Amino acid sequence: MSHNSFGHLFRVTTWGESHGPAIGCVVDGCPPGIPLTEAEIQVDLDRRKPGQSRFTTQRREADEVKILSGVYEKDGRQVTTGTPISLMIWNTDQRSKDYSEIENTFRPGHADFTYEMKYGLRDPRGGGRSSARETAMRVAAGAVAKKIVPNMKVRAALVQMGARAVDRSRWDWEEIGRNPFFSPDAKTAELWADDLDRIRKSGSSIGAVVEVVAEGVPAGLGAPIYGKLDQDLASAVMSINAVKGVEIGAGFQAASLTGEENADEMEIGNDGKIRFRANNAGGILGGISTGQDIVARFAVKPTSSILTPRASVTRSGENTQVVTKGRHDPCVGIRAVPVGEAMLAIVLADHYLRHRGQTGTP
Repeated sequence: MSHNSFGHLFRVTTWGESHGPAIGCVVDGCPPGIPLTEAEIQVDLDRRKPGQSRFTTQRREADEVKILSGVYEKDGRQVTTGTPISLMIWNTDQRSKDYSEIENTFRPGHADFTYEMKYGLRDPRGGGRSSARETAMRVAAGAVAKKIVPNMKVRAALVQMGARAVDRSRWDWEEIGRNPFFSPDAKTAELWADDLDRIRKSGSSIGAVVEVVAEGVPAGLGAPIYGKLDQDLASAVMSINAVKGVEIGAGFQAASLTGEENADEMEIGNDGKIRFRANNAGGILGGISTGQDIVARFAVKPTSSILTPRASVTRSGENTQVVTKGRHDPCVGIRAVPVGEAMLAIVLADHYLRHRGQTGTP
């Protein structure tokens, strides 16, 4: 199996399976001299790890990261050396027996069928390599990426669950750390709790939309044609498990706007600098960053592992029904929030280093 790496100058390769002994990644291309500790990476991993509320899978994983290479203590600080940074997390709470009944049955909505068709075999335990467990290492790599671009801040929030969206007039970034949904709207978070309790108790699941925003991104990142910043961002986000749609800035809403409404007018501000009156472009024009906030949203489908019987087939070609047991997220979009942050940070770190290498400017 190839295609386990992404990025160019800042390159991330992940490895491991859901029910293997460990998962890990190698981060290549990180500049030397950047302070980096396990505790700093752990902050982001703790936001993604399972079992933190009744609204996520009850698999109990500490997700404690270990730095195996690429750092050295200098002047009392642990800093990157410019060599590959290897990160690892031990898997400690696998229950492979939960999947013994579906070893020879394809689960609807999962990658079981497609993996079997491509490779001729598959690991049924939690989905193996196709499991969202792999995204823990993206979050770890994203914590490194966030240190690359000076003055950059990447944040994400859950903005819709099912048909219920947040009220943007009540948006508060501080609120996302106070509720189990990463919601910027406290009142909507309360309604989501009731909604998801009903969904969870019925054994079903629900989809969601995540919004990611990067502030402090310099103008000039990206390249025309085949190196567009939004192109790479869309590709990175679409690689996240269960993601079925991505939009930048106004996104699909732009189709209902006129040219006058959609064009982000420009002017000279009181400080003598160019500024934009709106950000329908999501901070990217012609594939290159404008210096405005980078804004992206992605849609996550409902978790395919549900208790409702679903029609399917066996490997031997018989019709059957599937009930997926085990511990699963009733809304996988919740824990996708820090994953979305990580992917945007990784793309921006890569493009920042590309821009610096090509133009010689930070």
